Amino acid sequence: MKRIGLVVLLMCLSLSGIAQEKNKEFRQQTWTAYFNQTRLSDKWGLWTDIHLRFTDNFGERLGLSIFRVAPMYYVSDQTRIAAGYAYITAYNVDPVPDLPEHRLWQQIQWFEKKKRFTTAQYFRVEERFRRTLAGGEVSEDYTFSWRFRYNFAITIPLTRKTVEPKTPFLFLNDELHVSAGKNVGNNYLDQNRLFGGVGYQFTAQLNVQIGYLYVFQQLAPSNTFVHTDAIRLFVFHNLDFRNKE
Repeated sequence: MKRIGLVVLLMCLSLSGIAQEKNKEFRQQTWTAYFNQTRLSDKWGLWTDIHLRFTDNFGERLGLSIFRVAPMYYVSDQTRIAAGYAYITAYNVDPVPDLPEHRLWQQIQWFEKKKRFTTAQYFRVEERFRRTLAGGEVSEDYTFSWRFRYNFAITIPLTRKTVEPKTPFLFLNDELHVSAGKNVGNNYLDQNRLFGGVGYQFTAQLNVQIGYLYVFQQLAPSNTFVHTDAIRLFVFHNLDFRNKE
């Protein structure tokens, strides 16, 4: 019994030591983005989005930029498929150089209209090619990994039954990121992004959303976790160049 008690005690101390080794990092950021979906015909369109993310006390410096583009295929008015390319730059503090990333991505997106709200979902697959550091400089080598993303969003109009021009609305969404590949390590559950905010539908083509974003992320070292509080400001712009005659 004494031996069993000693083993249990050692296990408890070991688990306690592991728990104490966890590193937590807290960040305050501001995320801004412009999204454009342009419909060129009944079946084809173009997706573009541009992001600037500021970090350190919500905006002391630029931390990340993203440019993403893709052709879109309209399965129907409610379902769209896209496959394209993204270029990402992570901006570091001197003497660490900025790190670029090339990313291929594929996505299916679908919408549903309910009685008092609408939902939007997408499932996205990303192939990430990230440059590495060698001797404090950006090398020619890349690390490769997969990432799978699922996003679920709800839009609730506040003054009308549906979202139409000059309508304020409530917007809620959650996005889960799961990574895979030999370079991922133990952080397969990459991150989760939870957002709540308000928006305004200016015209049938343009709306703006602002609110609070909470990001929980596990970095490559399996014991390092990041908690991010962010202000998120997104602009959504949809254009339709189909011949309406």
